[in-house]
Order: sequence, then structure tokens, then C-alpha cells
Amino acid sequence: MKDTYTLTEVADMLSVSKETLRRWDKNSKLRPIRLPNNYRRYTLESLSEISGTGFLFERVEEPDELFVPLREFTSIELFAGAGGLALGFEKAGFHAVLLNEINPWACKTLRFNRPAWNVVEGDVSAVSFMDYRGKIDVVTGGFPCQAFSYAGKKLGFEDTRGTLFFEFARAVSEIQPLICVGENVRGLVAHENGETLDGMISVLDELGYDVVPPQVMKAIFYKVPQKRERVFIVGIKKGSGITFDYPRRDTEIYTVSDALKAGRLYDTDVPKSPGQKYPTRKCEILEMVPPGGYWRDLPDELQREYMMKSYFLSGGKTGMARRMSWDEPCLTLTTSPAQKQTERCHPEETRPFTIREYARFQTFPDSWQFAGSMNEAYKQIGNAVPVNLAYAIARQIVLSLNKHEIRSQLMASRDM
Repeated sequence: MKDTYTLTEVADMLSVSKETLRRWDKNSKLRPIRLPNNYRRYTLESLSEISGTGFLFERVEEPDELFVPLREFTSIELFAGAGGLALGFEKAGFHAVLLNEINPWACKTLRFNRPAWNVVEGDVSAVSFMDYRGKIDVVTGGFPCQAFSYAGKKLGFEDTRGTLFFEFARAVSEIQPLICVGENVRGLVAHENGETLDGMISVLDELGYDVVPPQVMKAIFYKVPQKRERVFIVGIKKGSGITFDYPRRDTEIYTVSDALKAGRLYDTDVPKSPGQKYPTRKCEILEMVPPGGYWRDLPDELQREYMMKSYFLSGGKTGMARRMSWDEPCLTLTTSPAQKQTERCHPEETRPFTIREYARFQTFPDSWQFAGSMNEAYKQIGNAVPVNLAYAIARQIVLSLNKHEIRSQLMASRDM
């Protein structure tokens, strides 16, 4: 466990700006150690009374052997994409029985990297899962967030028909796994004032699953060098006796440097690979942005030129004309790194991150190849679940299933 944290690390932990922390320092809400050049370090003691830092003081360490599967646990995944979620579950010890994906290039990615995986390509609505009923431990799926309005009405399973959540719920209904795991953007929590998420919970309840309170998980707390947030919905089959706890947050924050240079996450520097380029004028403007800076660091006339009408709108828009710094996690990746006004510029070179750099921010192994054009590769990576985040969830599911397995064996021995 670390003894002190930087200004950037504490800002990321608390989801506040560095300016907010400086204001708290001025008002004596926090008392950092002052270093030369106005640098700050925060001790554990100084953070102890700040809401949102309690995880730093959780010292419970569970032996790794608790997370080793007691038997071959099986999974089926819907909307598998480029394999981020599946890789995390594989790393935790799951055997993927089937993966469904509609994007042909993502399917090629899955098949190239894992020839033994049973990849079913096509529309999920055309796939029957009845042959797997009662034979699968976990069903997972990062169902895309289209057409949620039906679920928001909380009318039940049949009323979600026509949505991709319905297909996820249908797979759960047909397979009857012990656990189901849905994953989505954090915006789902607030969609239709929370009614959409409540509707999904209601549907899973109707299908025989108790839903653990959904949780927005910040990837930076799970060995991911990226400020990505995803909501997870975990359902437990009623009557199974299974319990589930979300993974504890790590006390280390991983940065752009950790992603691209040899060190804590990877043994080598990031491999060379193709990448998109900025138009000439954008390059000229971004050249003037310092590491960790954004459009506000430009001269006023360039701010107006670059931001155009957005210059007059409220809000910080801190992701625009943004150059990352080595000592902070990357902002959430988009599906196009050179996309207008959502830049994630390299800390030193005035360019977007390359394909392999993108993949490292999602904690894919360097050996994982992406099929299709450069733009298609960026799209697959940008839409993926970070592998290490998926692994953190999968490990906890292994722990839950192990406890269930031990309990089942004890009950069986008593009946003999």
C-alpha cells in the first residue's frame, strides 16, 4: 500500500478536478505535503476523512488460491466484440463455450486469436440457446445501449422485445445459468431517471434472478491506465445460495507511462504500429498544448478558431484539444482517436495514439491482433471492455462459484 499520492492520483480517485483539490487545499479541507515547484503529495492520514477514499484503508488480503476454479467453470458471451470481456474471463479460468458477435471483423479477430473458441457470427436474435440449458455457469454480455425505452416502462420481459437487452435476457432465460453479468456505459444509470435500469432489474427478477445492486466501476482502480467507467449488473439465480461481492479497488493508479513503457503493466515498451494522423492545421494548434493541457491553454484567438461555437458554451470541455501527460491515466478512449474535438494526443508527439497504444490502454496483450482496416481496429478496441477490469469481475465470480461448489459438495456428502 502506498504512503502518499499525487495531486493527479487523488483527483482521479475522487473524480474531481485538480483545481477543486487546490481549492480544498486553500480552504484546509486537505493538507498536502508541499514540495518544490508547488508540487503536492497527500498522505493517507490527510485523506482519511475524505468521502470516497475508504478503500485505501481496507487491508484485507485474500489468498490467491481462493480464486482458482475448483472445476472448469463455463461461460457464454453475447455481444463479444473484440474479446476484452472474454479475455478477462479466460484469464480468471473460465472456459468459453460460445461467443456471439454480429460484426464480421470482430469475429475474425476472435477466431484469429483463439481458433478453439466457438464463435457464432450473426444476429443474436437468430441464435437459440436451449441446448445449453442448465449446463452453463455464467452468461455475460455487454449489450449495446440502443432502444432502451421499452425497458424503462418496467412492463416485464416480453415488453422488452425488440431491444438488445431482451436478447440478453432471453439467453439468460433459456440457459438458466447460476450467474448472469450485464455490462454497459455508466449513462445507463441515469437513463430515463433510472427507470431503464430499474426495468432491467425487474425483468431479471421475473426470470428468477436476484440482482446485486448495480455498480459503476472505474477502470483506473483495476490496473487499467484509462479513466473508463462501466456499469455492471450481476444477477444470481434465486435459491442457489450464491453470494457475490464486487472486487475491492486497487490502491495503485496506472498511467499513460505504465501503458506505453516497460514497467508495472508490461515488460516492454509498446510495439510500433500504424495509427491515424491529425490534419495539418490541427497539428499546428495541438503543438501549442502542453502535456496535461487542453484548449484553454491556447491563445484566445486559437481557442476561438478551434472551438468555434463551442467556445461560447458552458462547461469545461476538458477533452477537447487535449494532450495527455505521462503521469495520468488516459481519458476514456473513443472509437476514432482523431475525431473532431475529442482528442487524446500523445504526451510528446503531436499525433493520436496508435493501434497498439490504444490496445494497451484497454490492457489487451500485445499478442492480440485486430482484424480489418485501421479504422475498424480502432473501433473494436474503443468499444471493448478493458481486459483487466473484466478479469477483476471474473475473479470475484470464480470466488462465488467456488464457495457454491464447496457448499454443494458438503450437502451431497451429508445426503450419502
